Amino acid sequence: MPGRDFLFTSESVTEGHPDKMCDQISDAVLDAILTREAELEAEGYVTDKGSKASVDSVRVACETMTTTGLIVVAGEIRTHAYVDIPAIVRETVKDIGYTRAKYGFDYETCGVLTAIHEQSADIAMGVDEAYEVKHGDTDPLDLIGAGDQGMMFGYACNETSQLMPMPIYLAHRLAERLTAVRKADVLDYLRPDGKTQVTLRYVDGKPVAVDKILISSQHADGVDIENLMKPDFIEHIIDPVLSLENIEWKDAEIYVNPTGRFVIGGPMGDSGLTGRKIIVDTYGGMGRHGGGAFSGKDCTKVDRSAAYAARWVAKNVVAAGLADRCELELAYAIGVAHPLSVLVETFGTEKVAVEKIEKAVLQVFDLRPGAIIRDLDLRRPIYRKTAAYGHFGRDERDFTWERTDRIDELLAAAE
Repeated sequence: MPGRDFLFTSESVTEGHPDKMCDQISDAVLDAILTREAELEAEGYVTDKGSKASVDSVRVACETMTTTGLIVVAGEIRTHAYVDIPAIVRETVKDIGYTRAKYGFDYETCGVLTAIHEQSADIAMGVDEAYEVKHGDTDPLDLIGAGDQGMMFGYACNETSQLMPMPIYLAHRLAERLTAVRKADVLDYLRPDGKTQVTLRYVDGKPVAVDKILISSQHADGVDIENLMKPDFIEHIIDPVLSLENIEWKDAEIYVNPTGRFVIGGPMGDSGLTGRKIIVDTYGGMGRHGGGAFSGKDCTKVDRSAAYAARWVAKNVVAAGLADRCELELAYAIGVAHPLSVLVETFGTEKVAVEKIEKAVLQVFDLRPGAIIRDLDLRRPIYRKTAAYGHFGRDERDFTWERTDRIDELLAAAE
């Protein structure tokens, strides 16, 4: 939006937020299954019906719901492995920090219900053998069909070092810091549930200053919000995060727990559900979203893998200097390997013709599910760590979709 001055706001939540609890539980189950299936594959495990254990055959669609004193895990899973789902649930909740009933939830005493069944055979037949293979294609990368239909978006811009929009990037860093301060017992009155929100002022389409900061955190009863919590948050959370960024923030309006009280939190204060923070998970509303959630889904689900690939493509386009902003849309049909459409949008910031960028993307990146899984190495137990503080814009070795490893090829293809 060059030439226009405006405010833009994004939010994040801590790992103790009920929805994020559910995302982490779903991904912890996925990780456990991938880990155990790989162990069985290494051992050469074969069932009495001749089925061999293999991480390639794992299919997981795991959904979690939580409310006061209860967690429900449901979904469709195909695996040779046995994993103790209730134990995984309790360990995840413990790691998050719900270890005492007075926090509103206790990992030891909460109820855990499971309702798991196998993946639909009607879906499996299209994922295990794609449309192209059924019609004579022998390319092994066409063996895997997309796990669902739909469209996925990836986005990148040059506002931060991680090529993320600055509002969501700062909101995530504040949420991470809020949790780190709690877990380090720097502020012993903090509890696991929390949310952050950052409003940036843009001038001529560029972020120039933080306009407002909002942090809401669950806390012990009796804490003075205005005279204790707000000064503590400025000293221990806001200043350490924002002082590292090249952005003006000292004149920002700061709100801390504006209702005046946030004692009842976690699942006791609000129910939680997997996949209910899809804007937090992606780009904070800067850029479009196809609607599909990530957590609890194995890599054959293009809701997850293709969204990761779209981010990978967009980030490489921006890192290559071909555009200041890039959004990639992909669309798939269930059971079909090749994407139905690929669209590159650069919002008028392109340095070469958009048609050249789009042609280069199609030449450099293979966006079939099998190729995405191969190139991003997605059959690893890496997903629990993605489920809080954003799937994108984090300097994590396992986040392969954050690599800028196709710059030279893109530049050559775009000439």
